[in-house]
Amino acid sequence: QVQLVESGGGLVQAGGSLRLSCAASGITSSINFMAWYRQGPEKQRELLAAITNGGSTNYADSVKGRFTISRDNAKNTVYLQMNSLKPEDTAVYYCRARDSYVYDYWGQGTQVTVSS
Repeated sequence: QVQLVESGGGLVQAGGSLRLSCAASGITSSINFMAWYRQGPEKQRELLAAITNGGSTNYADSVKGRFTISRDNAKNTVYLQMNSLKPEDTAVYYCRARDSYVYDYWGQGTQVTVSS
């Protein structure tokens, strides 16, 4: 069992930066994949960035070069550093974890609003 809690969202001006955090608790040793998603109003949830236990990362083209996913294993926390934010980045951002039993876990989401 894994629980995820996102934090760090808020209101920021275009061109600014935010760092989102996702703290995992429970049987965190079972996690082999973590990712960040977002969902804007009237939009589908989209995958933004993912990281494996080995440290391999992948990014959506829309955020490549601006967002960075990282993991602090000592704190059981993953981060999403978001730079050069644009109004179109406005969305609810979600953390996802997948474990070795192929169960999926989702956080509650954190709102990011980018003003022009």
